[in-house]
Amino acid sequence: MADSVRLALSKAISDPRPPKPSFNNIDERIRYLHWLGEMSVRLKRRIPDYQSRIELLETIWYESKRAGLDPALVMGLMQVESAFRKYATSVVGARGYMQVMPFWSRVIGDGDAKKLFQMQTNLRYGCSILRMYIDMEKGDLYLALGRYNGSRGKPEYPNAVLANWKNWEYTPPR
Repeated sequence: MADSVRLALSKAISDPRPPKPSFNNIDERIRYLHWLGEMSVRLKRRIPDYQSRIELLETIWYESKRAGLDPALVMGLMQVESAFRKYATSVVGARGYMQVMPFWSRVIGDGDAKKLFQMQTNLRYGCSILRMYIDMEKGDLYLALGRYNGSRGKPEYPNAVLANWKNWEYTPPR
């Protein structure tokens, strides 16, 4: 990995801002609140605890927007990667909601892979890494998702994420 990429990713994950969205106008805030309510209903079966669910959704919104990603895409990826389980661990050692590999904590973080089980850390790493891969692939989401999963060139993973993305799309009320 080029030093410039490593530095940019390190800077992206070290930003200490809390996951609280800000809005330019009241209409944006209202759209966000409608989204939050709708996604809370959809996610309730998977995460029954209201406070945990709202904190996760607020963090998904914040980190996805911060990385220039659609929150529905991030949720589709999370559904495929961990089924929204905070402590999910894959057979190859990927951790948390977005199944971030521990080596990323050494490459762009402080080396503490245990932090990958922290909600904000996991989403910040995952969204930043996905954004980097999308940029590397010049916007080709299919190839970027393959890179994210380590299955570049194989259709199963990108197709699963893209299909699940549709489950989390949101259309605001009129």
